[in-house]
This record gives sequence, C-alpha cells and structure tokens, in this order.
Amino acid sequence: MTDSPIWFITGASSGLGHALAEAVLKRGWKAAVTARAPESLNDLTAQFGDRALAVPLDVTSKASIAHAVATAQEHFGAIDVLVNNAGYGYLAAIEEGNDPEVRAQFETNVFGLIDVTKQVLPGMRARRSGHIFNVSSLGGLVAFAATGYYHATKFAIEGLSESLFHEVSPLGIKVTIVEPGAFRTNWAGRSMMESATVIDDYAETAGKRRQATRSVSGNQPGDPARAAAAIIAAYEADTPPLRLLLGASALAVARKRLDDLRVNFDEWAELTLSADFPA
Repeated sequence: MTDSPIWFITGASSGLGHALAEAVLKRGWKAAVTARAPESLNDLTAQFGDRALAVPLDVTSKASIAHAVATAQEHFGAIDVLVNNAGYGYLAAIEEGNDPEVRAQFETNVFGLIDVTKQVLPGMRARRSGHIFNVSSLGGLVAFAATGYYHATKFAIEGLSESLFHEVSPLGIKVTIVEPGAFRTNWAGRSMMESATVIDDYAETAGKRRQATRSVSGNQPGDPARAAAAIIAAYEADTPPLRLLLGASALAVARKRLDDLRVNFDEWAELTLSADFPA
C-alpha cells in the first residue's frame, strides 16, 4: 500500500463506481475514472482538477482498454489500485434468455474484467505491488430466479478472482472480491437489461422476481458512499480480505448460504464418500 495511491476505476459514471471515485479523490489521491461516455465524469474533473483523469473506456473492446490503461499510466506514471466495477444486470428465466443479450453481458461482466486486469497486471508485477478489487455481488455466492445469467457472470468472477489471489499474492499484489447486497444504485433501474421473452410457466418464479427486482429500485438499503468508505478501509488494512461483503442483507444471506451448504453436504455425506475406491 502506498501513501498516495493512483486508482483506475471502471464504470465510474454512476452508482458504486462514481461514489468510490469521489471518495478516493476527496482523500487527496489520484484516479483515472472511466466510462463509455467520459462526459458523464465532468463533475469529478471539475471538482478535483488534474487529480481526476476522465478516460473513455469500453471494456468490451481490447483496443479501448489498451488505450485507457496506457493513458492513465502515461498521465500518472502507474496504476496502484484497479477497481473492476463495470457491469450490469439482466432479468430473464434461463429459458427466456436471448443469446446475443446473454453473450453481451458476459463480454462486459466477465471478459471485460479479464481484459482490463491483464492489461494492468504487467505494471503491478514489475513493481511487486498493487491491489485489485473485483466487484462481484452477493449474487456471486447465492442465486435466485430471474437473474441466472447475471449470477453466472458473478460466480465466474468469484472463481477467477480466487485463482488470481493465489497467483499474484507471492508477487506482492493483493486481490479483494467485493460482494455488495442491494444498494441504491441504477442496477435495478435504468442499468438493468431484461429479456423481451416471457414464458407463462415461469410467472410464479422468474416472473415474480422480475417484478420484485424492479419495484425496489431506488429504495435499497445499501448506501454507495458508505460502501466506498468500506472499500477504502479494506485497501488500507494491513491484511485486506479476499472477500468483502457489503450491507446487512449481504451478510445475512451469505451466512444462510453457508448453513444451507453445510446441511446439504452433511445430509448426503454417506453417498458422497461411497464414490471413492474402497480403502
């Protein structure tokens, strides 16, 4: 951890990304703040001047990623903290999912994160320091109806990040998976994508959850500014967590998930053990 770290934040135009960028800059640190529409970052550059570098970035374009990372490195000299925050939700029962829409979500939520990380890692490896925050979700630990494809992207981030942790920890690079619960952002509002296909047989499962997800938009308990403060606290910790749950609902649901897994494993332990060669 450096005293004056340089951050690179994807998806900084709104929500958690914007709140984190503002919190970082208010600390007196520097940040490359990125978005597909960099004009959406004008409030940050106006308020913080040269310490805030607004960079256009489409995480589905390797050329855009290479340009954005190079621009940040040339302007600030290095990237000390990478926050892979860009991503969005998608409402559909599994059978209702539209193939191009599903693949587009994976391109942003998973492959975009991978490509940005691979672009930033060489500099961190050379300096033997750095911290990568990959924004997953409570939905990377437990799944519900209607958001299966979103969960699939976040479960992918969980596994990828855990492997990355084991690979780069000996090189002095830290990795934290951020797992927010329900936060008052645009995730369930204008940022949410939704399949046009609706199958009546899923009305009581995915259909009800579609409606419930939309109905809570703007009233979620999570505060993005407090989440940003928690991420900064994790960055400043001597031993940062591999996983950082954010919000009371995230903690409660994650703990229940652990209990449910334990019950399931114990209930079927005898059958599980029968699959080995006899001793």
